[in-house]
Amino acid sequence: MTDPFTFLVSTIFDLYLMVVILRIWMQLARADFYNPFSQFVVKATHPIVKPLRRVLPSIGNLDTASVVLALAVVILKIVALTLIAGAQFDIVATLLFAVVSVFKQAGVLLFYLLIIRAIMSWVSQGSNPFEYVLYQLTEPFLGPIRRIIPPMGGLDLSVLVLFILLNFLNLLLAQHVPYWAIA
Repeated sequence: MTDPFTFLVSTIFDLYLMVVILRIWMQLARADFYNPFSQFVVKATHPIVKPLRRVLPSIGNLDTASVVLALAVVILKIVALTLIAGAQFDIVATLLFAVVSVFKQAGVLLFYLLIIRAIMSWVSQGSNPFEYVLYQLTEPFLGPIRRIIPPMGGLDLSVLVLFILLNFLNLLLAQHVPYWAIA
């Protein structure tokens, strides 16, 4: 990815994809949607999600309109990058790549949120609205680990254990899932 236009297009689409994934994740985690950070995510995605909801009803807690938007963002990214590169466009490969890319990007987002949560735990005085949303999003992953490996001497190892598990899962999927390594 040495082309500056490729970098810019890829970065813009990836950042927006993270916002869309955050919307899906916040709904699944039942995060506080009145939180200022949550409001940013809603406002950034609502103009596109609202019309999609008219045709795509939710399935339980899963907002199918947001899932379709996430897939559409990846597909548009691939189309834009294909046009920049002047390459051939393969619809089947694009659809498979889109699904894989959304899952991989969700894992990357979890990794970043864990890093932010760890850093904030060192410097924050608490009662920060962003920190509360981070807690709501990451605690379903960290809580079960903490029940197996409780904090020792005030040191919580659950984030480290989850980092190791995420890295293991990433390496495993790179070997067995098409497009995982390049997504």
